[in-house]
Amino acid sequence: MATAFYPGSFDPMTNGHLDVLVQAMNLVDRLVVAIGTHPGKTPLFTYDERADLIRASLVSVLPGRVEDLEVVSFADLAVDAARRHGARIMVRGLRDGTDFDYEMQMAGMNARMAPDLQTVFLPAATASRPITATLVRQIAAMGGDVSAFVPAPVLAALNSKYGR
Repeated sequence: MATAFYPGSFDPMTNGHLDVLVQAMNLVDRLVVAIGTHPGKTPLFTYDERADLIRASLVSVLPGRVEDLEVVSFADLAVDAARRHGARIMVRGLRDGTDFDYEMQMAGMNARMAPDLQTVFLPAATASRPITATLVRQIAAMGGDVSAFVPAPVLAALNSKYGR
């Protein structure tokens, strides 16, 4: 059974994240979505909220695959967390050339630390390429409409967070 590891902050989950998640689910039997936590950062959503939003977003597009998804947290190296969860594949989404350059460096470093872990790049759909969680947070905080950028469960959570 092939297991992939998809790390990120997912704060919040965007349509770009969901696109990559669905592509990964089409390649493997089991996907571990790993929410990175950092004691020096204060996320908009708690780990539990982000985990619930990831699951709810997957249900909306692949209801039959929810049992093949595990959501975990990690605060160490992604390669160490991937190994701990039995993954042989590290999933990374690419939006543009800037992402590619950064992710190639990361893949090279990860390959040196964990040669048994293969990095797989998945391209974001054209409509998802300009979306970043940072921009979604900023737009939502300023009262803007982010409905085109996030799955419905995330939109509801953002509206609730900002009293709308």
